[in-house]
Amino acid sequence: MAEKYQTFDIIEEITRLDGTTYYELANIFMNGRAELAANRGFIKQVRILQLNIPHSNAIQTYEAYINERYTMPAVDFDHWEEWKKEDGAVAQAFQEILKANHIG
Repeated sequence: MAEKYQTFDIIEEITRLDGTTYYELANIFMNGRAELAANRGFIKQVRILQLNIPHSNAIQTYEAYINERYTMPAVDFDHWEEWKKEDGAVAQAFQEILKANHIG
């Protein structure tokens, strides 16, 4: 389990089992967990769309939100947890990140 504060520098596209997709911020650790989730059949696939995204104020807002609410999965996880984005500042920050990186 990753106990330390996670910083994000990757944008991924995750394909759910029903074939729908969503975007998520990640790092190499979380990308590895997503690949493992795909191998275990919890999601269909994960694709990296953007590497080394700039560490903006919007990313810092989103990182703080995720780190306060979610625990990074241990290697023996048994499901994939999709991070929910609350309306308001967090959702706005996330959309700003996608827009700044020409995604979505």
